[in-house]
Amino acid sequence: MLAFHYLASLVLLSLALAQYEHLGYPPGFPYAEEEQYSPLQMSPDTPRIQLRLAGDKRKHNEGRVEVFYNSEWGTVCDDDFSIHAAQVVCRELGYTEAISWSPSSKYGKGQGPIWFDNLQCTGKEKTLAQCPSNGIGVSDCKHSEDVGVMCSDKRIPGFKFVNMLPNHIESLDIQVEDVRIRAILSSYRKRIPVTEGYVEVKDGGKWKQICNTEWSHFNSRVICGMFGFPGERKYNTRVYKMFARRRKPTFWDFSINCTGKEAHLSSCKLGQATSLKSNGTCAGGLPVVVSCVPGRAFAPAPMTGFRKAFRQEQPLVRLRGGAIVGEGRVEVLRNREWGTICDDNWNLLSATVVCRELGFGTAKEALSGGRLGQGMGPVHMNEVDCSGFEKSITECLFNKEALGCSHEEDAAVRCNVPAMGFQERLRLSGGLRPYEGRVEVLAERNGSLVWGTVCSEGWGIMEAMVVCRQLGLGFASSALQETWYWPGEVGADTVVMSGVRCSGTEMSLSHCLHNGAHLSCSRGGGRNTAGVSCSETAPDLVLNPQVVEQTTYMEDRPMFMLQCAYEENCLASTSSQVPANTYRRLLRFSSQIHNNGQADFRPKASRESWVWHDCHRHYHSMEVFTLYDLISLNGTKVAEGHKASFCLEDSECDEGSGTAA
Repeated sequence: MLAFHYLASLVLLSLALAQYEHLGYPPGFPYAEEEQYSPLQMSPDTPRIQLRLAGDKRKHNEGRVEVFYNSEWGTVCDDDFSIHAAQVVCRELGYTEAISWSPSSKYGKGQGPIWFDNLQCTGKEKTLAQCPSNGIGVSDCKHSEDVGVMCSDKRIPGFKFVNMLPNHIESLDIQVEDVRIRAILSSYRKRIPVTEGYVEVKDGGKWKQICNTEWSHFNSRVICGMFGFPGERKYNTRVYKMFARRRKPTFWDFSINCTGKEAHLSSCKLGQATSLKSNGTCAGGLPVVVSCVPGRAFAPAPMTGFRKAFRQEQPLVRLRGGAIVGEGRVEVLRNREWGTICDDNWNLLSATVVCRELGFGTAKEALSGGRLGQGMGPVHMNEVDCSGFEKSITECLFNKEALGCSHEEDAAVRCNVPAMGFQERLRLSGGLRPYEGRVEVLAERNGSLVWGTVCSEGWGIMEAMVVCRQLGLGFASSALQETWYWPGEVGADTVVMSGVRCSGTEMSLSHCLHNGAHLSCSRGGGRNTAGVSCSETAPDLVLNPQVVEQTTYMEDRPMFMLQCAYEENCLASTSSQVPANTYRRLLRFSSQIHNNGQADFRPKASRESWVWHDCHRHYHSMEVFTLYDLISLNGTKVAEGHKASFCLEDSECDEGSGTAA
């Protein structure tokens, strides 16, 4: 009986803990140890195969499963395919796990034989060839049944590429654990971001250089794009020759062959095996070096350091609706009107053209289905087809007709951006969830870096937006000026930043205006320090200016006819000074406000706090959410107005009548 109670207690404890899994683990909590890579062991009768992910990909770690066997690439049928088979595929390619799989040629129809059908994997196999099936090459499927997988973007620690088919190396995609640009020269080691250095791949848990005998500028273009840079440039080869003589490099076994259009190194082909001399150097070559050109928003300026706020580089294309720099819905300016792109045929190649055009690197993801909000205006482009080398998305081939396309199909991108280290200088502390807490910044005080708090005087939603963006936590849902209920880290209570004023477009809180070393915080620290609450999604209200222009007219109205509007505070502030027996001149127009965000726009106030107005007999759920200013040609404000939100509720509904809200 005691054993039964003990077992029941364990079950209840696991169920209780399970409800909190989505909140993540607190700092310092011991995560489960990652599984290390173990070399592939196969019996002599197991077919030797290689895998790759191909097709119309929208991420580098997804695609149609293709198998190289008997000197030919083929596909896998979706009959009896399962997440266990997807797990085997992803792990064989060096990814930690499978996220999902897709039947019915989601990534396009492949070509060649269908090598596997009716796979019965358990998920424990080391290679797809070990899974029971009809037999390799035995299938009654068509290419309309080609299966695809999406893998986690995390790589298996210690993963080592093993070439099972040495006679067909030029057909294989590159599979390594990781890749990096390592700054070699002292002048580049101190720079953020790192733009120049050795290209190194991590294979079998060890970092190795690449021999440059077969290296091309196309390879450099792909590497720079992966790290958030739109282009590459020449560098001083003499300095690196001197460095290579002093320190013996460790070379990778293979060379690399990219076309320059790839969004990620994993889509490039393996080149020939590296020919090494007896002393370990590559024959006639040195370690590969790349020098990348950062986009204007990430390039240091001579006097002011990094630019204080992100500015788009190309006025014909912009990103909207994204929570962080480098992501958003793609909008194009044509005929003096902003519009969107339909997601038909939208892929990584076209998305990469957009990213490079805006000063970022290659595309991390091409998004479809209005994933980053629905735009307004016309759909300017459909079925976009890019070669990958265009300077602008407007140079790509496309269909001007967008019949059947709506804003539910708006295309979007997530771009690779340079690693600026901004996340390491800011943290949220004390919150119940990972995306809320007291704002703590890393600041220099008396020659050393210390963590401290931010004065909450003037702290608002613009400042909170920058914090959430800097930490990659999405949008700001609230900005808090009191954080006594979030204790924060011990030893980080001192205010180290004050007078913060942000425009909302900055990439880092340090780029906002602030008092610097001359702190001023009359409220003091402690309970009155700044805090934020972030959210992955948010409403995004956008006024349609065309409707305002088309419906605007002037009207003179007596004040007694505006009594309800006056009582509900819907008139401008100067209306209280006008006698009741006079007229008031109004600029009247209709307004059409779209919510282009990914979350509903709702009143923050609870229903109990809504204000009842007897004149129009409805509740106001908030005071003001849109401000209008009429500006003269010399910039002087000559009139003002605003829009308030109200909610209508019927306490009784007659049969056949509707309700308004």
